[in-house]
Amino acid sequence: MDVALRKLSGLLAQMALWLSAVGLVGMTLAVSWQVFGRYVLNSTPTWTEALSIQLMGWFILLGAAVGVRESYHLGFDILRIAFPGLPARIMALISHLVVLAFGLAMTWYGWDLVVGTWSATIPILGWPGGVDFMPLLGGGVLISFFTLEHLYNLAAGREDGTSA
Repeated sequence: MDVALRKLSGLLAQMALWLSAVGLVGMTLAVSWQVFGRYVLNSTPTWTEALSIQLMGWFILLGAAVGVRESYHLGFDILRIAFPGLPARIMALISHLVVLAFGLAMTWYGWDLVVGTWSATIPILGWPGGVDFMPLLGGGVLISFFTLEHLYNLAAGREDGTSA
């Protein structure tokens, strides 16, 4: 179970990072085309801004989820470092539970927004409106999953609370 969980988590994190990188490159290309069209061709393409915003949502939220897995997210660590052992583990537990609640809220409300806006259309792209909120849903699922992995490791004694 431990090995399978770590492999699955690592694979998901790797895929999220690759998708984030592709999204970042795609956004850069779209913005570059927009600038080229505006200043060289004197004809601004209308779809580039909407596509850039779509891609930005994905690479930000997927990258944030990987940051949670790798413990790169923001935290207030002074107390946890000052009180090693059980107090650090308790603070790590509280921190993970708060992040889990945040990830679950992102998932719940992201799903609600995707379903609630699916029948609308993003005018410039012609895509369903729910596509706007899919990064929120995907990021929430991954943040929740990666946080559950941290909680599992903390319960199994593989995290000491100082790296949460």
